Amino acid sequence: MRVAIVGASGAVGQEFLKVLDQRNFPIDELVLFGSSRSAGSEFSFRGRQHKVKLLQHNDDFKDIDIAFVSAGGGTSEEYAETITRYGTIMIDNSSAFRMDEKVPLVVPEVNPEDALVRPKGIIANPNCSTIMMIVALKALNDLSKVTNVQVSTYQAASGAGAAAMAELENQYRQALSGEPVKVEKFAHQLAFNLIPHIDVFKPSGYTKEEEKMYYETRKMFHSDINVSATCVRVPALRCHSEAIWAETERPLSLEEVYAAFNHGEGLVVMDNPDNKEYPMPLFLSGTDEVYVGRVRKDIANPNVTVFWVVGDQIRKGAALNAVQIAEYLLTHDKRFLKE
Repeated sequence: MRVAIVGASGAVGQEFLKVLDQRNFPIDELVLFGSSRSAGSEFSFRGRQHKVKLLQHNDDFKDIDIAFVSAGGGTSEEYAETITRYGTIMIDNSSAFRMDEKVPLVVPEVNPEDALVRPKGIIANPNCSTIMMIVALKALNDLSKVTNVQVSTYQAASGAGAAAMAELENQYRQALSGEPVKVEKFAHQLAFNLIPHIDVFKPSGYTKEEEKMYYETRKMFHSDINVSATCVRVPALRCHSEAIWAETERPLSLEEVYAAFNHGEGLVVMDNPDNKEYPMPLFLSGTDEVYVGRVRKDIANPNVTVFWVVGDQIRKGAALNAVQIAEYLLTHDKRFLKE
């Protein structure tokens, strides 16, 4: 099993190394790729140092089985043919191929079988906020079809990368010391602030991030589910949070909902308001599951269940989801099922 990581020096690339090691993913050879800025740097994996190779249009992927790619949409588009030319399965973390009809968009807890049909040799990782939401929605959808969703996201700086996390930390230091606050990664100062603007605005008035949640959810559920999102950047370092209103075809009792969440794959219920227990990003960094709390029936609509979720954007929202896709392939794809 030969595995590659493209974008190895980035926040998600580094998380790939951790997740692959922690989950004991079978690797006989690991090859790291990066841009000219990171080529030559070294990272440790399972007791060995691995030097980052420069990503180029050559035959470096000829014997690679699976390539985890997290280097931005432009890089994914430019190098997809180079990566997949000789049969490498490309699991892409960017938005480049998510809505391509010939590229499956996969969350293993929701639609793992879609990963087995990949005409272009590419499997797309969904948007981080969509991943967290749809893992929870799947539990409700198994009880009664989810028809409409309203969601407000509270997305940490980690969603914009390692440099954005560093910028937030620096902004707090600058603001508290009375220095001018430097803004580069966000539309405005994020420290002590909320920014209702993630990605570019579209003609609809929604941002691209918000539209992703609509289109990606419909693709993975293979349904006409409607999703209306408002995505907000918040001054937390890591872990995204979401407030979700989910309407189902029939009313669901709280007993049904709790049972579904408690048995839902990839979910952990943390819901004890009397003891002030509910999911919070500060305490869930580095975890793998999507945490669910504040579960209640909507006061205005009996068919609506309201709840709050928190998940680590870099793990389940990116690296972990991709590795889980690869794990599914190892046990279900005939390419890897050898006698």
